[in-house]
Amino acid sequence: MDNYAFAIRRKNNWRKNMQKLTDAGLHPEQMLASLPAFLTRIEALAKEMNVSLESYQADHIALRVNDWTMAEALHQAWLAYGEEWSNNEINGRPIIVIGFHEPLKLGNWTVEALELPYPGAKSYPHEGWEHIEFVIPAEANNTDELKVVLDEVLPELAWDELAEKGIKLKASSPSGEKERLPNPTYAFKKDGVCIKLHPCSLKAVIESEEE
Repeated sequence: MDNYAFAIRRKNNWRKNMQKLTDAGLHPEQMLASLPAFLTRIEALAKEMNVSLESYQADHIALRVNDWTMAEALHQAWLAYGEEWSNNEINGRPIIVIGFHEPLKLGNWTVEALELPYPGAKSYPHEGWEHIEFVIPAEANNTDELKVVLDEVLPELAWDELAEKGIKLKASSPSGEKERLPNPTYAFKKDGVCIKLHPCSLKAVIESEEE
């Protein structure tokens, strides 16, 4: 195949992938247009948690898809809006982090990065925006230490009432092979949207790989 034919084939594949995303409502432009509605749901969840996160950095926003080829198309499409900061395998699947050329203005927050995990064993009932992660600055090496910090800075967060409100709680310490900076995380999820709290931004964690 000569270079011209290869270029034509590549362009056609690009168009097919973009059409596939559009048909699924997952093209970046469609997703950007849906951000206000997603933010409304995030703010409603924060209200149910009885916390105010306005003074904390929202360092990244994440989406979820169930199809590998769809993830590849999204990976390709979002590179038009930023540069790839990281491509790391976590829990047996690639997780892509793309730093936006122009940070997203999302309500009172400025979001600097997108997290795009490729599909794993878990299937999500809803594809699209899934969570926003907020930085609660702390020197926490594990979830127990982070819990102490959260109790101090967010004393109004009633942990014992979460289950009663239908909010699922998950504590984890996800990390890539090269990451040196611990980043324990608490996730609060309800009705397909999730708020995550962690002590370090994704950018700081990625930069720790280079140290």
